[in-house]
Amino acid sequence: MKALVIVLTLAVFFVGGVVVCSADDPNMGTWKLNEAKSKFGPGATKNHTVVYEAAGDQVKVTVDGTDSNGNAVHSEWTGKFDGKYYPTAGDPTSDMRSYRRIDSGTLSLTGKKGDKIVLTGRITVSADGKTRTVTTTTTDSEGKKVSTTAVYDKQ
Repeated sequence: MKALVIVLTLAVFFVGGVVVCSADDPNMGTWKLNEAKSKFGPGATKNHTVVYEAAGDQVKVTVDGTDSNGNAVHSEWTGKFDGKYYPTAGDPTSDMRSYRRIDSGTLSLTGKKGDKIVLTGRITVSADGKTRTVTTTTTDSEGKKVSTTAVYDKQ
């Protein structure tokens, strides 16, 4: 009985620690696209809502938006900001993505389709934590580079 109490107590502290660490990450939360402040390259997808949430000791990123034809897009990624590749679900342009923490408010990201890098970018959260700027360069289906700067407001 005593061992069970100790194990349960340790589990509560571990989960609490994960929540506290996630709460300190300025990327966490729901972000809405501010289209007026954003600049999209030709044919770029517009991610209207991006949600970062804790998923155990990892982070889940859920993206909803529209492609260049106005069709709805939805993708999900779950992993760590450790520079390793984790699979994406629902993204027709990439099948794995890597996030790497540069500093407390900045991430770099890379997306791959197979062995080919098709996305590079940088995510920066403002000092006040209210704005997030995502600068990306993607390679379209014809091999052309498309650059986008998307600005998001925290909800």
